[in-house]
Amino acid sequence: MTPTLTSLDHLVLTVQSIDATIEFYQSVLGMKSKTFVGTDGSQRFAVLFGDQKINLHQTGAEFDPKAHAPTPGSADLCFLSSTDLTAWLAHLSFCNVQLEDGPIQRTGAIGPIRSLYIRDPDRNLIEISNPMY
Repeated sequence: MTPTLTSLDHLVLTVQSIDATIEFYQSVLGMKSKTFVGTDGSQRFAVLFGDQKINLHQTGAEFDPKAHAPTPGSADLCFLSSTDLTAWLAHLSFCNVQLEDGPIQRTGAIGPIRSLYIRDPDRNLIEISNPMY
């Protein structure tokens, strides 16, 4: 039998500024920041939402092991939200975050979603979506 996976525990973003990234993910996306000590004793940074975590690596000072070519701005992330996209549009406008695209219908992992697209400080593409199933 082939082994199977159950969920995503965390992912890593390589960023130009830990502080700017934490500020954006907290104030714009409502995530919580966390500082923790890695198993090697180093200080690490992350943002959390629900049961998920995004670890942050400073560009040029990434922790090993790392991606083959860690690069700020190379991610394309989709986050599901139960908050209506109309409220998100108002919040993004209040935060002076430019809308890249949307609302637009897309296909998510489980079914149809309606999405907005923005960019974080490193220009990663951030998709905020309402499930339509």
